[in-house]
Amino acid sequence: MSEIPSVDLNDFLTDDPVEKQAFVNAIGSSFEEIGFVALSGHFLEDELVDQLYEQIQSFFDLPLETKKSYEIEGLSGQRGYVSFGKESAKGRNVGDLKEFFHFGQYVEDDPIRAKEYPLNVLVKELPEFNAVGKEVYQKLELTAKFVLRALALYLKLEETYFDDFIHNGNSILRPIHYPPITEAPDDAVRAAAHCDINLITLLMGAHGRGLQVQNMQGDWIDAIAAPDQLMINVGDMLSRHTNNKLKSTIHRVVNPPQAEWGNSRYSVPFFMHPISEMSLNVLEQWIDADHPKGFEDITAGEFLEERLIELGLKKK
Repeated sequence: MSEIPSVDLNDFLTDDPVEKQAFVNAIGSSFEEIGFVALSGHFLEDELVDQLYEQIQSFFDLPLETKKSYEIEGLSGQRGYVSFGKESAKGRNVGDLKEFFHFGQYVEDDPIRAKEYPLNVLVKELPEFNAVGKEVYQKLELTAKFVLRALALYLKLEETYFDDFIHNGNSILRPIHYPPITEAPDDAVRAAAHCDINLITLLMGAHGRGLQVQNMQGDWIDAIAAPDQLMINVGDMLSRHTNNKLKSTIHRVVNPPQAEWGNSRYSVPFFMHPISEMSLNVLEQWIDADHPKGFEDITAGEFLEERLIELGLKKK
């Protein structure tokens, strides 16, 4: 596969069962073959997207001292600001060339879950940043719910199989700023080759070159979405749960040509996580003689803990 397939969520939301099944087949086979798909028909309005980019640029333009005041000790980077070069890909000791901010779940109907998650960090200098971030979070969470419903059908599960696991899930919205490159990086890239931790990732800002995906032949291909599309990929949690039927694909964000080093890049992934007690044990229907069980039993919370340590965001 040399390019990322495209699908339209409206085909799943239709009352036409033939169109709905065609969407299920298309997104399922794309995730089985390359683990990525470009999706239109999501719930983000153009005006909201424009507001978000305006606000995140305003945040990252704040003085470093101000931004660092929102880097809260003890949160393992799960809320608020994470400074430049602090995160590294699994197996690397060189930090990625990026800074970012985390919005987390807005729990409204579960006091036990509210105690489990840290509170969102509010930026007092930019009240609109907080409001727009929350609205985008909830629109992407809704989009992700319907994508997972389609995948549940593809996996021969009940359509709403994932619903209870993702309600009040530990999902993260991450506005990322890749600053201008001022000198030749020493083996550092904007985001080193990695797989995502979570169930699925919905990415805003994959409209220009930079994001690359490794296909099954080991070739790196550009993953470019249209301006009205989200790039969606499978994470390791969903790959484990399906015994690697749905592929969590290695991807990276490469440095631009030197002539473009002076430009910032912004992207906004939404990492869809389930509640911590969701079992990621391999689904029995995807184990057979040709596909033996490939992963040990684990919960989503245990798996996340392991990976945060590997990423350098949490200490043992």
